Amino acid sequence: MAPAEHSRRSNTWLQRKGVRLEHISKIYQDQKTGKDFYAVQDANITIAPGEFVTLLGPSGCGKTTILRMIAGFESPDEGKIFLGDEQIDELTPNKRDTAMVFQSYALLPHYNIFDNVAYGLKLRKMDKAVIREKVLHILGLVGLEGMEERMTNQLSGGQQQRVALARALVIEPSVLLFDEPLSNLDAKLRVDMRNEIRRIQQEAGITAIYVTHDQSEAMALSDNIIIMKKGVVDQVGDPQTVYYHPADEFVADFIGESNFLHATIADKLDSETALCRFEGHEFEVSGCSHLDKGKECCIVLRPESARLADEGTLACEVVLSRFMGHYQNYHVMVGDTLIKITDFNPRTHKIYNVGDHAFVDFTKDEVHVL
Repeated sequence: MAPAEHSRRSNTWLQRKGVRLEHISKIYQDQKTGKDFYAVQDANITIAPGEFVTLLGPSGCGKTTILRMIAGFESPDEGKIFLGDEQIDELTPNKRDTAMVFQSYALLPHYNIFDNVAYGLKLRKMDKAVIREKVLHILGLVGLEGMEERMTNQLSGGQQQRVALARALVIEPSVLLFDEPLSNLDAKLRVDMRNEIRRIQQEAGITAIYVTHDQSEAMALSDNIIIMKKGVVDQVGDPQTVYYHPADEFVADFIGESNFLHATIADKLDSETALCRFEGHEFEVSGCSHLDKGKECCIVLRPESARLADEGTLACEVVLSRFMGHYQNYHVMVGDTLIKITDFNPRTHKIYNVGDHAFVDFTKDEVHVL
């Protein structure tokens, strides 16, 4: 490819493509019992061009299987996969317009940074001048400019991750796939690198699909989060929606921390508002259009949405009070139910001690009713 032709190609990169999964299932056989089971069952997922989407869930939920089916390392037993308008589920991995960033980095140890990043371009037999231009551009994007001669065994974990990211980006894929890429890094570096990954993805304008079991990572990176449970897509939404309006107790418990108040609808005040009865207390909550009088419900109360006060909604006794720096951590008992409270900026608030009697306070709009 001549440099001028490469320039025209770069100007159109990235021709953004979305990903669509239609009724995708993957069946494995249990090695112990010999019985078939669904690793992924009837997944319907639409990812818009240029979007950053995270597949989130505990180990064994099917998230990595979905990523591997998109990449072509696994084949679906049912359903279709589309990249843009092209059906790709029968194409080999090298024929798909995708690139993968692995957990292990998978760098070539006897190559320097330049040759590691250039490897895919050399396989495509590109012009040397074009390869150099593309590699240096990508190294600048990932913050490794001037380091192209450095050997990979001389790099820190964060630098190795940047090389792996550059190698995936340099071939200009329509979709970038991440398989838990930060799990080998220490906590502080993970935070720094996830910010870098998001910056680079937005700057490149590339569609990204990211697998993790770390909910804070998913919240920080994603336009949308796909939460999976036992092979099934449980909820899809932006971080605010899945946090404040979880579909069920599993999502509420997996995304952040939650208190679950198992209550009864004592009365309906209007179509949206109800009077709830919990541990001998009655209080108003909104978002109850799906519930009738007399029905049982589960109220999701986030620890930071609750406050301890001398007057309020639920009478309680403090059983734990711990200063954590930027917040005070409380555990209180309301009847037989333990409620956790996170009080930010406690320096300006009254501090309650173990054994104190107080009230848990919140407004009707600070809870979510399942």
